[in-house]
Amino acid sequence: MIPTPHIELKDKDLIAKTVIMPGDPLRAKYIAETFLKDVVQINGVRNMFGYTGKFNGKKVTVMGSGMGMPSIGIYSYELFKFYDVEAIIRVGSAGAYTDKLKLYDVVLAKDAWSESSYAKTMGVTGRKTLPATKSLNNRLLKSAAKVGVTLHTETIHSSDVFYRVNPDEFKDIYEKHNAVCVEMESFALFTNAKALGKKAACLLTISDSLVTHEATTAQERQEAFKEMMLVALNSI
Repeated sequence: MIPTPHIELKDKDLIAKTVIMPGDPLRAKYIAETFLKDVVQINGVRNMFGYTGKFNGKKVTVMGSGMGMPSIGIYSYELFKFYDVEAIIRVGSAGAYTDKLKLYDVVLAKDAWSESSYAKTMGVTGRKTLPATKSLNNRLLKSAAKVGVTLHTETIHSSDVFYRVNPDEFKDIYEKHNAVCVEMESFALFTNAKALGKKAACLLTISDSLVTHEATTAQERQEAFKEMMLVALNSI
């Protein structure tokens, strides 16, 4: 079923088997322009930027997912199901739930806990914690060692809500579920991978801390995220 409702592309070959997926479509553009060679923009990716190019001679696609689980749920499902993508590596930012994580630390999601009903509503599972693909995580760990980046392999929290009425709820989440940081997409990505027999992983750079209230600027995040991007790209 291509083109799909959200990816108006008729040629599957324009999309690589592995997709690097930031939330921000402008970050997808930055990754493509900074790291890839022979870049071709994928036209018709509705509301998102998509690019395919080569990194160290290997074909890779970079595409924005948008914010939140419904958005990444749509794009990742269509890529997995209809465009024969085998692996999606999410790269994004996260807020730290513990002072053990510092600004710019890179977290590799072992699994994602969420209050979200995404997996149950989809008919996949009633579980609230879903794992990343172990083999893909192992590749990312090897890549990190190669490029000299330390990864913190931990449970993360995927939240549907950015602004909570009680912002201190993170303390209970950290204590009860051992989730060290928060983002808004990975639980849905891991659900789709489980549903379709595909591979999914998530790398996050700590951009702010709910404990110390430190935060980075948009420009600082763009420059500092290079380490995370290189880990993802070198894993392909």
